[in-house]
Amino acid sequence: MKLHAESEAVAPTEVEMQIRGLMMDPVTNMPIVVLKDVASDLILPIWVGVFEANAIALELEKSTTPRPMTHDLLKNLAHGLNARVNKVVVSELRDDTFFALIWMEQGGEVIALDARPSDAIALALRWDCPIYVHRDVLNHARQSADSSPSVSTDELRQWLENLNDDDMGRYKM
Repeated sequence: MKLHAESEAVAPTEVEMQIRGLMMDPVTNMPIVVLKDVASDLILPIWVGVFEANAIALELEKSTTPRPMTHDLLKNLAHGLNARVNKVVVSELRDDTFFALIWMEQGGEVIALDARPSDAIALALRWDCPIYVHRDVLNHARQSADSSPSVSTDELRQWLENLNDDDMGRYKM
């Protein structure tokens, strides 16, 4: 667990995103969370694990389970400790792996916890808090996609950008 004790204010380098959809990658058959800039048409696909996609899908669909799932337990634990998740930030892209921070406050102290973006997003949905992506991550992701020699990567990005609302809800648990 990595803790940061920095300011949690929204930095000008952070871009607020919303979940545009959750779907299956037609090439790899892996789940993708598609984030969209709230102020533009810029999108960021993040491939996630099946279990994390299910946790996100459950919350997007407002489905309840008979017992708390892991992310529900984490929310209940934080709430029981009088802590609050204020925002999550996809903070870094290194070696094709995204990294995130969960910004929390407890007892007047602000901390940032290192997390996988899928877990951070699942918690953000449960806390109804904003999701941000660092501008450098967006730029790096765009450069990686543009410089990729793979035709399927370019085709996938174009396919993602042209999806309609019906296509975005095609993830099945």
